[in-house]
Amino acid sequence: MDTDDLEPRKRRGEALAALSREDLSLLGIEELNERISALEAEIARIRAQLERKHGTRTAAEALFKK
Repeated sequence: MDTDDLEPRKRRGEALAALSREDLSLLGIEELNERISALEAEIARIRAQLERKHGTRTAAEALFKK
């Protein structure tokens, strides 16, 4: 049995909230730069998902307007 199955599921946005509460003064310069890179990559991933959703919505609207 996987121990992850015993852990309660995290709610949406919980990881982001936990990240924003983390004490950044404990991180070094390199760690902060790595964190910025990771967050920028996550922003790019979210923007790509938004574009896909906008494209799907536009296509659906065009289909139903016919």
